[in-house]
Amino acid sequence: MKKYICLLSLLCIAKINAQIDPVKYPTYTNMEAALKSEKTVYSLSFRDKGLFNLPPDIKKMDSVFFLNIMGNNLEKLDDVLFSLSQLEILNINENSIKYIPDEISKLKKLTTFSMNLNQLTELNPEFSKLQNLKEIHLEANNLSVFPKALTKIAGLEEINLHSNQISIISDIDKIKRLRFLNLSSNQINDLHDTDFPGQLKYLELQKNMLITLPKNVLTLKKLEFLNVGENKISDISPQIKKLKNIISLNLANNQLKSLPNELADLKTLKTLILTGNPLKITEVEALRKKMPETQIYF
Repeated sequence: MKKYICLLSLLCIAKINAQIDPVKYPTYTNMEAALKSEKTVYSLSFRDKGLFNLPPDIKKMDSVFFLNIMGNNLEKLDDVLFSLSQLEILNINENSIKYIPDEISKLKKLTTFSMNLNQLTELNPEFSKLQNLKEIHLEANNLSVFPKALTKIAGLEEINLHSNQISIISDIDKIKRLRFLNLSSNQINDLHDTDFPGQLKYLELQKNMLITLPKNVLTLKKLEFLNVGENKISDISPQIKKLKNIISLNLANNQLKSLPNELADLKTLKTLILTGNPLKITEVEALRKKMPETQIYF
């Protein structure tokens, strides 16, 4: 599992780095070089430096918009961090941080926040003041409920909470612009009272304890990717036909013994994964004939 989360972290970093022009915004990897630079410093990376604290002189880097302090030994966020008022992208993956102080609200321009593989048990309510935030990654922490602070940031587009201990979810529908939501590898067993944002396109619910596929998921007309593999789902409602824009559907490793005829109504579906279910091969073959444009794995 840890290797998988590390891979996700690396993919996240690759995505973030792709947003930065390395010629226009060269990344400095040590404080001394940054301080000596005759050019304005916009990007800093102290990844895997064995740091227990941030360099105090970082406060002089008041133009920095990208900071990577992944893979260190930080147990808290130093006050000096919150002097970086221009910070937009912050990566604190793979440290040992247990809480985020109130001063996080000072980073008003933050758009991307990544804090995977730490020890958070909750998200500071002050996080709700970061109204420019678009992406947040909190994989592999110790969260037990969906962070309420996030429901107050309507402009959030991507939330990744993979591999926590979340069982309670509420008010997600308040995040109106949310497109990407990953709740895989948590402890969710019931979503019937959970409403999702209508703009959602990507939903990961793999490795939870769902018994049924909730109808409020099946009403997401813009949903393109749905992964509910490795749950305990034994029945799929005919209402699945409402997923008019679905491209990929993963139902692997559940307890499905039959499939609704309405699956064949999903004309946009390109990939359907049914491996690991006690289905009859004859039913799967019949579905393949009805859906020749869909790659069905069984």
